[in-house]
Amino acid sequence: MFRLSFLAGLGFALVGSTLAVAQDNAPIDVKINMARVLRISAPAATVIVGNPGIADVTIQDPQTLVLTGKSYGQTNLIVLDAYGEPIADTLIEVMQMQAGLMTVYQGQLRTSLACAPTCQPTVMLGDDNEFTGQVVTSAQLIQSTVN
Repeated sequence: MFRLSFLAGLGFALVGSTLAVAQDNAPIDVKINMARVLRISAPAATVIVGNPGIADVTIQDPQTLVLTGKSYGQTNLIVLDAYGEPIADTLIEVMQMQAGLMTVYQGQLRTSLACAPTCQPTVMLGDDNEFTGQVVTSAQLIQSTVN
């Protein structure tokens, strides 16, 4: 079984608003709670994520994958073709979104606010449990009134 670097021979590409090719051996980065589209040059049959608690990948179509950041950290992504041969083997790095985010510390208690343009409570890993529970309950209440 041979391994190919995710860019070395097959043109594994990251897609944002325009097609851009990442640097060789550079991890693919995604923000927590965000999705990213990955295009590959050969049809994928199977995707394997080393730690599915950090990231999730789904096959949208045989040459389009959707990567979603679930928790902080690094894991790996292996993409196999229909014969079980590797198409890609690369690192995934899930990071916290920095722009518009404010972290407030009250002693050891941490809360997070999304400030774009007005500051509103948001839930981030590591926030105070009571704060997180209040934010989630509030969001569920709003969602139930919409439905």
